Amino acid sequence: MSVIVTLKKGEGRTVKAGGMWIYDNEIESVLGSYENGDVVLVHDFDGYPMGVGFINDHSKIRVRMLSRDENTVIDEAFWMKRVKRAWEYRKKVVDTSSCRLIFAEADFFPGLVVDKFADVLVVQSNALGIDRWKLVIVGCIKQCLEEDGVHIRGVYERSDAKVRTQEGMERIKGFIGEPFNTNVEIVENGVLYVVDIKEGQKTGFFLDQKYNRAAVGRLCQDADVLDCFTHTGSFALNAGLGGARRVLGIDASDLAIHQAMFNARMNDLQGIVNFACGDVFDLLPDFEKKGKQFDVVILDPPAFTKSRNSVKNAVKGYREINMRALKLVKDGGYLATCSCSHFMTYELFTETIRQAAKSAHKRLRQVEYRTQAPDHPILWAADESYYLKFYIFQVVEEM
Repeated sequence: MSVIVTLKKGEGRTVKAGGMWIYDNEIESVLGSYENGDVVLVHDFDGYPMGVGFINDHSKIRVRMLSRDENTVIDEAFWMKRVKRAWEYRKKVVDTSSCRLIFAEADFFPGLVVDKFADVLVVQSNALGIDRWKLVIVGCIKQCLEEDGVHIRGVYERSDAKVRTQEGMERIKGFIGEPFNTNVEIVENGVLYVVDIKEGQKTGFFLDQKYNRAAVGRLCQDADVLDCFTHTGSFALNAGLGGARRVLGIDASDLAIHQAMFNARMNDLQGIVNFACGDVFDLLPDFEKKGKQFDVVILDPPAFTKSRNSVKNAVKGYREINMRALKLVKDGGYLATCSCSHFMTYELFTETIRQAAKSAHKRLRQVEYRTQAPDHPILWAADESYYLKFYIFQVVEEM
């Protein structure tokens, strides 16, 4: 490893604070020949060694750090040590029957996500350097879990995100190893789901809301519940098993609604939990006109912004749906609302909800503030790892 990347004077502040990324405009020079995806040494402007990382000229994130020790050898033993550390952490903090086993930079696997759904793994590789080691890492995971008595019967790759094109890679998906049924049954919070790991969003199911779903379920005894952006019905089903009187889940995707209805039948909730396909932005004003009211309204929208350039429009979207939702909550009822974009910061999201409440002429009493489940750990100084903001409010009429 003879390639040395030297930072400009005054740059590398994020890395020095504990982050994992070095951007192209922070680099003064690159000495030595390399191929994209290679491991390189990183030095500060004065020659001080800062560690090693993957380099890629195709990406604005020019170097993704791997270790602060410049003598680190990146081999199978290196990855096995990190896999074991990630697995031991999950066993401490979450129910591991289904969990995010590897969470990219927050687990020190730059650009790699691995979700475990029962006895199946779903892999998403979004960075060139880690892509080279993908099969080795999958082998380490299977071996680590087998040694712990956990058998993995299949692995599926969902490396089909657009971000791969920014790394100079093709978008791909398919089996790693032998084919198997890609509709996988899991249990979370006592709720049964079939997860479509082949055609579902991202890796097939959003594990990050696991404990937030349970928190909402506790509020739903004898309640009329509206679940917006329901996807495959996870919040709606938690509400139903929480004792709700009636639940309506809304999503714009026919595929998601079909899967949600199937999940409701699996949990014997048909007749209590129902679903409709439609645009939430159109349906909420329509419900308001018709005078519909709910005891609990849940807003779990997709990320309205995936870049800093679109934050302003995203704020308008969040403010609009929260204002509309608040008007549908009965006096003394509850609103659960969230944002899954790390560009929508805690401060900005909080202020947006404050503005929505003012426009709706409602007072909010905060029940709790939550974030993503701990199998999606937040690495301080790596802002992208802190993305989910989740509030539960009691809604009262303005006096």
